[in-house]
Amino acid sequence: MPKTIAAFGEVMMRLQVPGYDLLSQSNTLNYSFSGTGVNVASALARFGHTAYLVSRLPDNPLGDAAAAYLRKLGIESSLIHRGGKYLGMYFLENGFGARPSRVTYSNRLESSFNTASSSVYHYDDIASRIDVVHFCGITLAMNDGVREHMKSLARAVKHRGGRVIFDCNYRPSLWGEDGYVKAKPHYEEMLHLSDLVIMNEKDALYTLGMVTDKTKREDQLIELIPAVSKRYSIEVIAGTHRSINSDNTHSLRGFLFKEGAFSFSDQLTFSVYDRIGAGDAFASGIIHGELEGFSSEKTVQFAAAAGMLAHTVSGDTPMASEAEILRAMTEAVGDVER
Repeated sequence: MPKTIAAFGEVMMRLQVPGYDLLSQSNTLNYSFSGTGVNVASALARFGHTAYLVSRLPDNPLGDAAAAYLRKLGIESSLIHRGGKYLGMYFLENGFGARPSRVTYSNRLESSFNTASSSVYHYDDIASRIDVVHFCGITLAMNDGVREHMKSLARAVKHRGGRVIFDCNYRPSLWGEDGYVKAKPHYEEMLHLSDLVIMNEKDALYTLGMVTDKTKREDQLIELIPAVSKRYSIEVIAGTHRSINSDNTHSLRGFLFKEGAFSFSDQLTFSVYDRIGAGDAFASGIIHGELEGFSSEKTVQFAAAAGMLAHTVSGDTPMASEAEILRAMTEAVGDVER
């Protein structure tokens, strides 16, 4: 049965260099609007849920353009506030082969979202409207004001019996020097409030400071994820392992830990058109599977297929429907649909 979900997060303007050029080579940029909350809310709306974005946009034509873009994605806008002057931006240079994609942020800390005062969001009112709330570690990195918004909204949703979802999404460039030390207490507080978490063993090792004598990633995962689940009383933990192959294809395998047991997806190998936002597609697949009562095996296969398909379209936002993802799980893809 469809649920009502709110994603808390910043709307950003994505400025992309065409093709595989560097910023220093090109004089043209294509723009769109994105953000983890945008991506997750849009994907869940596409799956049939009612999806709100809890955010703040500037009260100017740039904010108007962003709001129009969000409406096109099917995101409910009544919890989006207007105020301030700036929208966060990032510049994307597509990687190729050995050169990774590169994201350069601009103007984030002064954005309307990141300067919202404590009185902007009415946490209890938001919590009364929704079944589930989604947060992201990228948002957690911004500043103390944003962190307080996140924790207050999470507590309000928990108080009303809703579910809290947290995607760890640690970004070293956002936390700065000694980032893991700065981040750890905030991550721990969010994990204690969360029912479903997106992470892998690297988050346990580096952000949470856990230790293991295992050296292989899967062995580390199998040891550390159950320990995280127990320490923070988390019902469901899911994530991915990705590898980049010499022929420019990527391979992706998802996992889900629930009720003391792991489920793994098949390893999917595919060509990449646009990588940004694929992690949000995987997270959305996990959330949808949980909300719809899929088995653990079906949920992780669905999420991995959603992540794979997100690599095949331009822009951050997942565009695949539930039917398209289910078909990708069961049929050969790539032929012409007739």
